[in-house]
Amino acid sequence: MARANRNSDNNRLDSPKGLRSPLPRFQNRDRTGRFSEAFARAMGTPWFLIGLTAFVAVWLVYNSIAPEEVQFDPRLTNFTLLTLILSLQASYAAPLILLAQNRQDDRDRVQIEQDRQRAERNLNDTEYLAREVVALRLAVRDLASKDFIRAELRALLEELDREKDKDPAE
Repeated sequence: MARANRNSDNNRLDSPKGLRSPLPRFQNRDRTGRFSEAFARAMGTPWFLIGLTAFVAVWLVYNSIAPEEVQFDPRLTNFTLLTLILSLQASYAAPLILLAQNRQDDRDRVQIEQDRQRAERNLNDTEYLAREVVALRLAVRDLASKDFIRAELRALLEELDREKDKDPAE
């Protein structure tokens, strides 16, 4: 019965085949990514460096000054346990920091693409507005100016005056 349930989980049709994983805890890559970013962000703070320095200083002082019977990492063995702990911390920190950097690079790529698309839209809008301004200038140039209308009205008045002077009897 358990075997049938396991097979049915692997043959589910609601997720792509490449995304199916026999280990359900690794199916959510976003959770791992968020954890790695939080870890990298925490390791990059001054408080982490101060805390790690204080931890190492206390470790060294205790294992150097305390009586040999109560030392858990004696100075005579060159602080092997401390070296092992710091090496383990570095071996986990490096890949998590790289994972966080990769996620940031992905976000930067998406942001750059969105900025490029926005700039392209702005350029298209600017070109459209420039064409509209040129069209308006051409339309305004064809419109009668104030001086032209005055001149035409004067000419009409003069023509009416001439006609009036020709036919005073009528």
